[in-house]
Amino acid sequence: MDRRQQKTRQAVFDAFARLLERKNYTNITVQDIIDEANIGRSTFYAHFETKDELLKTLCSEIFDHVFAEEIYREKTHDFSKNGHNIKAEITHILYHLQESSRYIKRILSCESGEMFMRYFKERMTLVFDGELEKQKSDIPKEYMLNHMVCDFAETVRWWMKNDYYSPEEISRFFFSTTPFA
Repeated sequence: MDRRQQKTRQAVFDAFARLLERKNYTNITVQDIIDEANIGRSTFYAHFETKDELLKTLCSEIFDHVFAEEIYREKTHDFSKNGHNIKAEITHILYHLQESSRYIKRILSCESGEMFMRYFKERMTLVFDGELEKQKSDIPKEYMLNHMVCDFAETVRWWMKNDYYSPEEISRFFFSTTPFA
């Protein structure tokens, strides 16, 4: 994607986020997004087929960055030296969610939040599934996986409403209530 296309997509994402502040997801039309982003109809449809696809793409872009395979040194944090450590990985994810909180808070504030949470839980299932393989427990793995994913997703939802905690604090809160040592 060239810079012009990236800039247009960003303008659409920003317009969509602003609209979510003022309107419920179901009441936002493609025309609203086009007007708010100051783009043409054909430009919108060159990037997205529907408003639902726009939301899914926005979530995917956030998650593709948040759930990158490798943990790199970044401006706000550096967990690259920790190897594969679930606590570092979760804190890393929280930093990226914090960086995208402008969008996430708006998405979670309306009915689109359930769609976001569904995508988020799908990604978190992959994160926790590998870790649970290492745990010894008489509790069924499927139950533990569901519990961990739902617990973390609700932790993130709570954090977005109470954003005065750091990623490290939220990570500590989460791990103090989970079976991972």
